[in-house]
Amino acid sequence: MERRAAAFARLFEAVHEGVYIGALGPETTSTMAANPHLKLIFGYASEAPEVDVRPFDRERFVDPQARVALLERLATDGSVSDYLLRLRRADNSAVWVEVTARADPPAEDGAIRVEALIRDVSERKKLDDETRDIYHQLLQAEKMAALGQTISGVAHELNNPLATILSWAERLSQRTTLEPAVRRGLDTIFSESERAARIVRNLLTFARKRQTTRAMVDINQVVRETLALRAYEQRVSNVAVIDALAAGLPQVFADGHQVQQVLLNLIINAEQAMLQANGRGVLVLRTWHDPDQESVVLEINDDGPGIPDEVQPKIFDPFFTTKEVGKGTGLGLTVAYAIVQEHGGRIRLESRVNSGTSFYVEMPITGAKLPPAPVTRGTQLTLEPPADASILIVEDETPLAIAVMDM
Repeated sequence: MERRAAAFARLFEAVHEGVYIGALGPETTSTMAANPHLKLIFGYASEAPEVDVRPFDRERFVDPQARVALLERLATDGSVSDYLLRLRRADNSAVWVEVTARADPPAEDGAIRVEALIRDVSERKKLDDETRDIYHQLLQAEKMAALGQTISGVAHELNNPLATILSWAERLSQRTTLEPAVRRGLDTIFSESERAARIVRNLLTFARKRQTTRAMVDINQVVRETLALRAYEQRVSNVAVIDALAAGLPQVFADGHQVQQVLLNLIINAEQAMLQANGRGVLVLRTWHDPDQESVVLEINDDGPGIPDEVQPKIFDPFFTTKEVGKGTGLGLTVAYAIVQEHGGRIRLESRVNSGTSFYVEMPITGAKLPPAPVTRGTQLTLEPPADASILIVEDETPLAIAVMDM
């Protein structure tokens, strides 16, 4: 009998899972036994008294309701298996654990005697979360690729008739004998056609990779320049701006103009959301270096109404918008998503209703600080055509060909 007890004692000390024996009450707990590995999981010193190791105390739970649920489960079923909990170590850092335990029926004071095995599954939980994120990113990428092919064809089909309308509107507006009402109508046609052309260009930006001019870019400088562009609108709209830009931030290899386009879209969206909900707002921009991911992270946070959970999965879809008709094309975030993806980065959001929204743009770092790519300019030649020369116009859209011929 003594040999068996000694063997169990050695096993208790050597097993690479946390072993806990104690009583869990509605308010407090008491520990009868805790093995060395349990102390290691929860960050206690090896010489710490076992009675001081109380992983199931109320303050050890990240979510207090999880403790209530665990006690109810033990009291009802008498056991749990691979029960996932998020607890706090001795230094208050969070740890994910799985608990397999059996319990005696509750005593008169509500305390439950428990014998439990506890294993640290923080790394596994992290890998599961990363795998889920990658899966969602792949789904989004596939959806965007399919939409991109369709949209690219539609955009090209729209370009030709738009070019014809713009050409005729511009030519007719140059006439000096037009009545004022006719000129106003032509100006409207011209401006609305230009607006449609901008939408088409945004569609093409989303639908296909474009030639970009990339160089080593200071993200903080892009943020400052973008805020300078919005300074007047923010001042008259009562939008306060707080920037917390990290010093010594590594540069990223990117197209600065495209990064600014992403930032402008996110800032304008945040301003509109805050003003529509509150008539004012506070916009916070933060940057920091993530050495683990070898990336620079930019956060745009607003104190607006937040984005409902059911809307968030569609937020980057083309033509999806929550704005009133005529006040948004639903392409701003789609284009931002496409640009960030093209740079090998990631964009995500965190939002809760009535608690504001944060967008996170993560841009990869190349590792080598390369100088900006030199811009080479070709020599421009001016050729004077002969007086009797002919110009051949090749265009498969007849209206556009006629418009060009009449110029």
